[in-house]
Amino acid sequence: MIQREAEIYHLYHSGVAVETSNSFLIFDYFNDSPVGQERSIENGVITADSLQAKDNNLVFVSHNHADHFNSVIFDWVKNNSNINYILSDDIDVSDKSNYYKVKEYQKLELDDIYIETYGTTDQGVSFYVEVDGLNIFHSGDLNWWHWKKFTTKEQKREEEDYKAELNKLKGKEIDIAFVPVDPRLEEFYYLAGRYFAENIQPKLIVPIHFRDNYYITTDFAAEIKELPVETVEIKRRGEKINEAGRW
Repeated sequence: MIQREAEIYHLYHSGVAVETSNSFLIFDYFNDSPVGQERSIENGVITADSLQAKDNNLVFVSHNHADHFNSVIFDWVKNNSNINYILSDDIDVSDKSNYYKVKEYQKLELDDIYIETYGTTDQGVSFYVEVDGLNIFHSGDLNWWHWKKFTTKEQKREEEDYKAELNKLKGKEIDIAFVPVDPRLEEFYYLAGRYFAENIQPKLIVPIHFRDNYYITTDFAAEIKELPVETVEIKRRGEKINEAGRW
């Protein structure tokens, strides 16, 4: 029987790691400098130990922006040769047998792991993954970009584009969703997260895309407290969100 459990690590910004019963998934890793002197996942960086804990490692990159991608990820095969890379097709690397270049709306099966790509409101793709009995969604830069500098027409288009993309997810039963809460949007930071919570209703939303502004995760928890969706307040890099037994 598959154990429906996950340990989630907040690495930095949109970088997260998810350890399931049989697999280790890493999304949008870019900050490879640890919080302290010691290199460890608890200090926000991926190490040989974390890569060797599971036989099955998958590394996802939603697009090539510097705050979502660091080519150091390709060195990790030195620690564990059993790594597959699922890369937005704007990542400029030579083809290898364990590199899977993807565009939006593609499907991919790697052994018993099922992956679908969805669109974005910026660049690249977002990811839906079925692994070890869990359904996970990572938004990448799929966000409701309500910038104050935009015209009313531009703001409306951003709203429509975000809602249209999320409509494609309706009907999916998502256990863990990583959703942007970007503080640069000021008082509109929560729009994507609240809309996701109300319309997709994942079991858990984990905030991403906020750099060092950890206060925003507390604000977001207050913003959706009346909704039947759980979220987490994140205080630091490397924080472990232990979800064992939740499902």
